[in-house]
Amino acid sequence: MKDFLVPFSVKPEKRVEYLKNISLMTGGSGNLFLIAGDQKVEHLNDDFYGAKISLEDNNPEHLFKIAAASEGGVLATHLGLISKYGKNYRNLPYIVKINGKTNLNTKEEQDSSKPFWKVENIVDFKKQSGLKIVGIGYTVYLGGKYEAKMLAQAAKSIFQAHQAGLAAIIWIYPRGKDIKEEDVHTIAGAAGVAACLDADFIKVKYPYGLKDKKLAAKKFKEVTEAAGRAKIICVGGSKQPAKELLAFLNLQLEISKSSGLAIGRNLHQRPLEEAVRLARAISALIIKNVTLAEAEKIFLNKHITKQKTNGKFLGLF
Repeated sequence: MKDFLVPFSVKPEKRVEYLKNISLMTGGSGNLFLIAGDQKVEHLNDDFYGAKISLEDNNPEHLFKIAAASEGGVLATHLGLISKYGKNYRNLPYIVKINGKTNLNTKEEQDSSKPFWKVENIVDFKKQSGLKIVGIGYTVYLGGKYEAKMLAQAAKSIFQAHQAGLAAIIWIYPRGKDIKEEDVHTIAGAAGVAACLDADFIKVKYPYGLKDKKLAAKKFKEVTEAAGRAKIICVGGSKQPAKELLAFLNLQLEISKSSGLAIGRNLHQRPLEEAVRLARAISALIIKNVTLAEAEKIFLNKHITKQKTNGKFLGLF
């Protein structure tokens, strides 16, 4: 693994464990391919069942099957799903998302500052389950009346995670009246805030809607630079053609100097066979540093052999 800064907030006796967790979650590359399953809470079933969504996606295990066959992805979801399915997917590294909110009553701002589980609960769960729990995740919304509470809780959770040798990822989104959520300058400010909280990786929006793709990637360097020694991963956004998604990711890595991708519906809404091919192509770009052309070939290769995991064959193809 390329050199990875160990924060001073990690206890000296936990440095080895911290680096082990970073290596597990990044495939030894220092870059992160995060498969997001926290939308089961955030978006209810809107992202998992409906028109143009694979029927397989309504089953939560679809997320685990994709991640298990991704060749480098880490699955981020809430503890309950990991508790239910982790026994069959022991080789997967996991990020436990500790807070969240639903999309009901969207007209009213909701307080999502209080975590569902304390970091000490995650540490205990890791010990008793034996699963590869590598870190915690927490979402912060900047610009609302609960901002201060979320920032305080995020800071506390990150510190506690580091003290235990776990990594910490912050989902951070400027959101509120008159706030332009995809304004690069505003996103850069949010990245700086997350860096001040001591996050290892920072998940932010990317301006996918800008017409000039290369110019957008160049402008986005403001974000990666504002994060300093923390690492930026971009959201995957709404569903788009695989070739277009890979091209965006390549620009983010090569020009913006991002450190990976966090992808949910753009991946799991596809049939399993297609989702696995796309996941492997994404992983190859992020973890193995292949060219865009090589990643596209991986996606187009429909002759993927069955993968065996934990004594059972994944019923993929």
